[in-house]
Amino acid sequence: MILKTTIKMSKTEQLTFPWSKPNNSSFVDFYIEKSNLSLIENLKGEDDLLIYGNSKAGKSFLLQALCNYFSEENKLSLYVPLKELNSDDSKILDDLDSLDLVCVDDLETVAGNNEWETALFNLINNSLLSKCRIVFCSNVNPSLIKFELNDLFSRIKKINQVEVYPIKQDNLPEAIKFLANLRSIKIGNKEISYLINHTKRSMGDLVAHINKLDKLSMQLKRKITIPLIKKVIEN
Repeated sequence: MILKTTIKMSKTEQLTFPWSKPNNSSFVDFYIEKSNLSLIENLKGEDDLLIYGNSKAGKSFLLQALCNYFSEENKLSLYVPLKELNSDDSKILDDLDSLDLVCVDDLETVAGNNEWETALFNLINNSLLSKCRIVFCSNVNPSLIKFELNDLFSRIKKINQVEVYPIKQDNLPEAIKFLANLRSIKIGNKEISYLINHTKRSMGDLVAHINKLDKLSMQLKRKITIPLIKKVIEN
């Protein structure tokens, strides 16, 4: 569902943004692969950051978790999913440097759009003069993004870059058990296999399905079974 998200600025004005409200993503729910051990530490740091990797690695989940982490610290943050915005919406980025954090998702989707590239370049420059931190996200290696604005490409190259690796196939059962244990729910091996084979295997999707199963099993006072999983997936 598309909602209007209003962020109060330090100025008297309010900015209204037409995209989905961030969910309740949390770092606690992110299953850490050995290859991603330093990832959360980097995200919680102070420097600008660019994370990139496979579309199923959970990058969008992490950006939203970071925004929620900042909110818990009583800091202003905003998650900006570029692929959900129109090509002429670039003015949305104006004045965002007055926030504490801006998370820009889907960076590669605006490559070649002069207005968006200029707006991103200005956001980076303005944030250097303020206390705003910017965290970018891309599905491809940033060196492969074909920006037309060389100055933007130069700025992006200077930002610390961290690759996010997806959950390995062999570790998916362990990841599901990890999420289930956090919620004190029991799920059998057959049910875990069914969930893996019938859903997307991204971190965000796994968390969403486990949350729905937890809620539905409590409402119906039933243990988690394959029929219950089917019901959650179909809805």
